[in-house]
Amino acid sequence: MSGYVATIGMFDGVHAGHRFVLGQVVSESRRRGLRSLCITFDHSPRHEQVLTPLAEKRQLILATGIDRVEVLPFTPALKSMTARQFMCDVLRRRLGVEVLLTGYDNRFGHNRAEGFADYRRYGLELGIDVVALPAEGSVSSSRVRQLLQDGQVDEAARCLGRPYSISGTVVHGEHLGTRLGFPTANIVPHCPQQLVPAPGVYAVTCGTLKGMMNIGTRPTFGPHGQTLEVHLFDYHGDLYGRQLTIGFVRRLRAERPFQSAAELIEQLKKDALQAQQQL
Repeated sequence: MSGYVATIGMFDGVHAGHRFVLGQVVSESRRRGLRSLCITFDHSPRHEQVLTPLAEKRQLILATGIDRVEVLPFTPALKSMTARQFMCDVLRRRLGVEVLLTGYDNRFGHNRAEGFADYRRYGLELGIDVVALPAEGSVSSSRVRQLLQDGQVDEAARCLGRPYSISGTVVHGEHLGTRLGFPTANIVPHCPQQLVPAPGVYAVTCGTLKGMMNIGTRPTFGPHGQTLEVHLFDYHGDLYGRQLTIGFVRRLRAERPFQSAAELIEQLKKDALQAQQQL
């Protein structure tokens, strides 16, 4: 098997709709005796916040059964290519694509006025069979992004087919949580471009551990920059320098200032109880 059945897209989040498309590519490649290929890009042309860092996206795509993931740098040269140039130079000559599965309303190439009928015609000239994919359904990366910005991490998880997660390194903070009786790990995300859910308190997981996370500026103690601080239940140890992956299960409440540290401590106790119930 030397040629490929391929599809093209950002695949940010690798949500349920994406996995349906990738499953179609895998099935078609097996039917035709070819290999399966997902072509994606190193960043969005719109430079928006991402749902999945590139390494995670690659692994999620491969987990669907796709044989190969090709990441194209979104360079000015690539951006200026016409659809026919792209199909000829990149798909056919460079990557050996024999079959291209694409949504009927998908667009690629410099001239966005071109569409499926044009791609089909170019494919006939170049030896690429261009096949229309069925509709993916109502799930989209934009919808997942909006749900996270609204704090609806549970609904986002239903769209993704898994909890939304952020990975990062534990760094030293101001130790406010320790003084309140709820020691926290202050996490700096590995990918600065990854979308952080709306400020608030969340029930979360960290591997086999459970906990609660605060995203916000800690307004009770004066102005601060935004932090991501996780308190892990029943964990006693040094996490500084460790790499953690936090999975968001449910938002418990919005962030708000309290009149005193004592009032905040009482609320944290309620948050912890509610998080444990959710988890």
